[in-house]
Amino acid sequence: MGGTDNVLLVIGSGLRMYREYLVRPAAAYARSLGLELVLVNNLKPTWQSEYFDEIEVVNVFDHDLLFAAAREIAARRTVVGVLCWDEPLVMPAAVLADEFGVPGLSVDGVTGCRDKHRTRTLLAEAGIAQPESTMVHDEQEAAEVAARTGYPVVVKPRALGASMGVVLAADESELQAAYRTASDASLVGDEPYRGGALIEEFATGDEISIDAAVHKGEYLPMFVARKRTGHYPYFEETGHVVDAADPLLTDRGLMDMLARAHEVLGVENGLTHTEVRLSPRGPVIIEVNGRLGGDLIPFLGRTATGIDPGVVLVDIALGRRPEIAATRSQAAGIRFGYPEQDCSVRAVRVPEQAPGLVVAAPMADPGTVLRLPPGGYIARHSFVVCEAADTVQCDARLDAAAALVELDADPVVPPPSGSTLMMPAGLLDSDA
Repeated sequence: MGGTDNVLLVIGSGLRMYREYLVRPAAAYARSLGLELVLVNNLKPTWQSEYFDEIEVVNVFDHDLLFAAAREIAARRTVVGVLCWDEPLVMPAAVLADEFGVPGLSVDGVTGCRDKHRTRTLLAEAGIAQPESTMVHDEQEAAEVAARTGYPVVVKPRALGASMGVVLAADESELQAAYRTASDASLVGDEPYRGGALIEEFATGDEISIDAAVHKGEYLPMFVARKRTGHYPYFEETGHVVDAADPLLTDRGLMDMLARAHEVLGVENGLTHTEVRLSPRGPVIIEVNGRLGGDLIPFLGRTATGIDPGVVLVDIALGRRPEIAATRSQAAGIRFGYPEQDCSVRAVRVPEQAPGLVVAAPMADPGTVLRLPPGGYIARHSFVVCEAADTVQCDARLDAAAALVELDADPVVPPPSGSTLMMPAGLLDSDA
């Protein structure tokens, strides 16, 4: 398989802040195997040039242009694998992997994950624990289904990530606004899934996520993250903590359920990020994503366990069974800074030193307008990452480091009702 004619095709690099930690080890590992990396990206390269042997610039969100660029590369190079870790691009990456005859998350597998209505349907048919869910197409239908399901209900778009447009409606008086928020948010997503919303039973309990590799149908969990949320009635993800010693990693019932869910959804090869509620009746699956987790969760996983998701990505793309064995045992967490109200950022200052601090960074440049839900999502101005011996110490260190962040901003009025959703920074792969 070696030789410089053999390449791994990467669809979209993502932001440097969020994805360079994956790209660096992936590039080094690929080159150790005698492979080159070719990137198809929508922006002219800056930091990416250090890691990729060839970069084709095209609007990757126009799938026809993306396919044409990828096929041109395949006509003159031997594509031995396709890598993708960005939610909006996992479907075209699956199409290309199928076309080129290389391992990867199949089109059926991606559809089973990305289309939340299909996810619910398949899991329900298999009897796998999840919240009751119904797809609706207008406000009247939403009200009828919510009354039948029983309040409170979760109202969510059919195929968006990052909890965008997801709202908790406590009763009938809140349902209309929740439905409009979810349906309007769906309009920024893929065309087949625009409009309407899912009405779901609200599952209580702690929220977790599991990042895993799947090799020829074998489910290989890497790490569990404990999620922190806020901004009720929305579900903004304000932080995560990964503990290498998390007992859920060895919970056979949970892992068997996750393996069965992946089988039912048609996921045979790939990396996934599954969200679960630890409800009073047991674990219930909230969603399965056909990609690694966002929010730097894989970075936390590597810091806590030593498992390198960048290396695992390459192995899975090549059809190799990855080595999933922790070489470290500690906890690592991230805390995101949010403003108290919609604002225009003047400056963000983050600490250079704090107990256990791994990295801290501003996430909003001067002049950036941050909008909280429902006018915008992921309105983050900063993050801090800390490591510690265990989860309790990690949370305490995150509290201390987050308290040192300073935001200088001017308040702005919320957008008028019905305004176009402001996309969060990073989802459209804009970079300096």
